[in-house]
Amino acid sequence: MTNVLVVYDRSAGRLLHEQEFEHRREAFMARFEAERRYRDHGNVEVVVLSAKSRADLLRTHARYFLSLDELAARMA
Repeated sequence: MTNVLVVYDRSAGRLLHEQEFEHRREAFMARFEAERRYRDHGNVEVVVLSAKSRADLLRTHARYFLSLDELAARMA
């Protein structure tokens, strides 16, 4: 299982930070720290995503990892 901390700027449509953790608890501790750091940035989203593999995360949560152009190309 992979656990990925994602810090994403919704207004800019870009990934600010990504970090992979083996253990879910470590990922959530990092999430809480990132939430404190970005608490005054209303357009920044902080999440932990968990899946069997990174490939699964790219398939299910592509908007965090791909640019707008890459997402559009997938839809074409």
